[in-house]
Amino acid sequence: MVDEKTVKEKTVTKEQIKKVSAKKSVTKKADIKTTAKTTAKDISVEKNAKTDSKVQDKKTETAKKTATKQESKSEKYQPSYRQFYDSKIIPSLMKKFNYSSVMEVPKLKKITLNMGIGDAKLNPKALESAVKELTVIAGQKAVITLAKKDVSNFKIRRGFPVGCTVNIRGKRMYEFFERLNSIALPRTRDFTGLSFKSFDKRGNYNFGVKEQIVFTEIDYDKINAIRGLDIAISTSAKTDKEAYALLKEFGFPLREKPVKKNESAEAA
Repeated sequence: MVDEKTVKEKTVTKEQIKKVSAKKSVTKKADIKTTAKTTAKDISVEKNAKTDSKVQDKKTETAKKTATKQESKSEKYQPSYRQFYDSKIIPSLMKKFNYSSVMEVPKLKKITLNMGIGDAKLNPKALESAVKELTVIAGQKAVITLAKKDVSNFKIRRGFPVGCTVNIRGKRMYEFFERLNSIALPRTRDFTGLSFKSFDKRGNYNFGVKEQIVFTEIDYDKINAIRGLDIAISTSAKTDKEAYALLKEFGFPLREKPVKKNESAEAA
């Protein structure tokens, strides 16, 4: 006779095996679903990453193209005074001073504009307006200048704001020099030319303008006071004679130097 306990144990084990197999199948299905979801997510993430990378690549390509176009335009553009200097001034100065190389020919290095304000510490609005006006004139941001020494007569201490200045170089320098030479200086009242004695014996020329309204960029209705400014033209010339000849070649309104008797006799 078969024992009942053994029969019950066998039935119990069979049921357990069925339960375990059912659980395994359920877990396998769940794992398959999760893996499918993860793979779908990974595929979507990869697609998004690819699209983002493509969009970024397109943006970078367009930015590079625009940058190259701007650089090419900037390289092609040359101010008219720079073209005049390269085409006519260099050959004439080489003949006049017998230069052996083009590099010896003097050229413009920079133009410095300086506007002084005596009551800048007590009147900050005047300083702000002066900075704006000088920025508009130069086409470049002006910088506030500070006092380097204590001056008791003017009630100025070291570090007090006393004015503003700006240095112009490159293409802006030639553009400003053209506007100064052809528009601003002829508009000054009772203008009879600039002195030839304002050179500093190092090839640099300094002069002053009494009114800033001679520049067409300044709107007369918006200014609060008439101010003057100093203009310094720095050149690479080693002597004042070379700098004078350079500025005269540009058509700068310098007065003619008086001819000495010895030079007139030699010329005759």
